[in-house]
Amino acid sequence: MNFSEKQFNLADIVVANGVNLQKGQHLIINSPIECAPFARMVAERGFARGAGDVSIRYNDEKFARLRYDHAGIDALTTVPGWQKDRLQSAVDEGAAVISIYADDPRVMEGVDAEKVKAASNASQAAAMPYHLAIINNQIRWSVISAPIPGWAEKVFPGMATEEAMDKLWDAIFKTTRTDQEDPIAAWKAHNDSFAARCAFLNSKQFDRFVYKNGRGTDITVGMPAHHIWAGGQETAQDGLPFFPNIPTEEIFCAPDKNRIDGTLASSHPLVYNGQLIDNFTLTFKDGVVCDFHAQTGEGALKSLVEANEGSDMLGEIALVPYDSPISNLDLLFYNTLFDENASCHFALGSAYPTCVEGGSQMTPEELSAAGLNVSTTHVDFMVGTDDLSITAFDADGQATAIFKDGNWAF
Repeated sequence: MNFSEKQFNLADIVVANGVNLQKGQHLIINSPIECAPFARMVAERGFARGAGDVSIRYNDEKFARLRYDHAGIDALTTVPGWQKDRLQSAVDEGAAVISIYADDPRVMEGVDAEKVKAASNASQAAAMPYHLAIINNQIRWSVISAPIPGWAEKVFPGMATEEAMDKLWDAIFKTTRTDQEDPIAAWKAHNDSFAARCAFLNSKQFDRFVYKNGRGTDITVGMPAHHIWAGGQETAQDGLPFFPNIPTEEIFCAPDKNRIDGTLASSHPLVYNGQLIDNFTLTFKDGVVCDFHAQTGEGALKSLVEANEGSDMLGEIALVPYDSPISNLDLLFYNTLFDENASCHFALGSAYPTCVEGGSQMTPEELSAAGLNVSTTHVDFMVGTDDLSITAFDADGQATAIFKDGNWAF
């Protein structure tokens, strides 16, 4: 299979399986400007599979950096009405949304962290109705990645740009199963593998999980009543299945935001608003971050923790075996879509309402009362290691091994 065929497979699978595009449906593609050729390929597959229309919305992080350096705080925190309307129109018309996620981890080096925080808060607040539609699966959406030069050079330092781009493409093809002869069938088989473990965890309704490893993670994470574990394919409110993330290796749920005590130590770098955060710890008491440190990017970590209401609490708990396709590549992707699927992880910020029975019909106040975190932030960070142990306890205190030496224990 040549390069073009693999690219075709990736574009086709995100249209067919990622958002499960229906005939006549509007397909919206969000893409970095550097990924324009691949975005056009996705658009072509959209039309080929019956899209009523396709729109591509480009973003330019180098221009974003230019604004941070030169625009005033008032300009950076003003979100025009047309931007809000554009987001809401995708929900109102039931569009399918594909986002191509690729950041250059170096672009925002040295940027004013307070400007980034203020601008991020403003854009997140303006996008809240759209954010709620996404986390409630009101529309079908999917996130994939395609290489850009700055990202490829970060993953493969010292290589010529073209060689680094080729190697990153190869890694993406492998982890997304698009280098296989029948990738659609491969994704179906992969999805089936999630079902048994989700069924087990949902049937047990464990009260809490205890995490420990040699990097410093030692934490107890309580779970809300009637929680729901999910993984792989999800079901939108229209009843149609879709894959939110390509690739995906995780089984996830929402913790009880008030019953989290202890310390989490990062196992992978995190790129937040274009800023690199590495070798960091977060300590929780009664669910709230009470202390944090980072060897690299502590200012950016502070901006994340203090971003807005709920950004200092956990909204997601996710289980990923250390022995998984992405982890086995032994690459740091500096891209959360990949690194989170190489490692057990958590997320600061909002929980997915679908992770508790009836959550999609709950108000934010009802979700909070049920123990789920409500926030305009949702940022994943990785904690999984080859020595991670996870033990579950039921309400009577009986223990069940979930992870041993970084992998499933059952």
